Amino acid sequence: MRLSFLRAWAACACALATLAVLPSAHADTYPDRPIRWIVPFPAGGAMDNIARTLGQEMSKTLGQSIVVENRPGAGGNIGAEMVARSPADGYTLIIVANGMAVNPALYGRLSYDPVKDFAPVSLLAVVPNVLVTSKAKKLPATVPDLIAAARATPDKYTYASAGNGTSIHLAGELFTSLTGVKMLHVPYKGSGPAMTDLLGGQVDYMFDSITSAKPHIDAGKLTPIAVTTTRRSSALPNVPTMAEAGVKGYELSPWFAAFVPARTPPAVVARLNQAMVDALAKPSVRTRLAGIGAEPIGSTPAQLGKHLAAETEKWGKLIRERGIHAD
Repeated sequence: MRLSFLRAWAACACALATLAVLPSAHADTYPDRPIRWIVPFPAGGAMDNIARTLGQEMSKTLGQSIVVENRPGAGGNIGAEMVARSPADGYTLIIVANGMAVNPALYGRLSYDPVKDFAPVSLLAVVPNVLVTSKAKKLPATVPDLIAAARATPDKYTYASAGNGTSIHLAGELFTSLTGVKMLHVPYKGSGPAMTDLLGGQVDYMFDSITSAKPHIDAGKLTPIAVTTTRRSSALPNVPTMAEAGVKGYELSPWFAAFVPARTPPAVVARLNQAMVDALAKPSVRTRLAGIGAEPIGSTPAQLGKHLAAETEKWGKLIRERGIHAD
């Protein structure tokens, strides 16, 4: 059964407190040197922030430093391939996002297998996307009004994304697929340029990450319309979910998770999992994650494995149906 984020969030405190006791065979001596945590995207984003926040806390539990390394490129594939080829000893981790489930369909052929080449450790957090528009343009600013306007004038309205296949793009594709409206997708090379043009009025809408959208919302420059997750975000509690706003069945929960190379000893995976879950339960960590709009989760390795399989099926189907390509 697919891991439900609604269920995961509601049971988060329980999950963090009741995970099984570690096996001791290999965990007794692990780790005895620093651990590398690969972030396959540039520094400064939500993924980088989550890894550094958790790594700092986990190092206290593990007794070894966790060194975050940014290895960006090819939608996260460069960093993923590097970790897939690393020794399976627990000294190289990777933090990934939805791309782990999306890239197989998006790129067709990958130099690694997201399932066979990695061992799941834990789901870490969700950072919802939020549909926003510039206040200056005075466009339809509710989901029903946008749907009505887009149906009346197909292809009139545009939405920006950080590039083909990103969660920002897929959020828009899911919206148009479920509502039957036609809007023009305008891909950019990153969310920064897309946001610049949204604020400047060159594009109409964007399903941006709360991390980067909220400062502009707080400054009164953007109007938040709906969040993409199944429950409201604590960072924007007055903004409805897309489903609440009338798009039945809508859900895109941009998630972050940790993996290690396949064949890493189960005791080592369990030790890392416990350190992550313990870190996610710390009030200081939860406060820091809340600052970027991240909702902590925490899971068992098995739950993450099932979640990856379900997400790969869901987004692979949408990508094929909509004819989405990486370029």
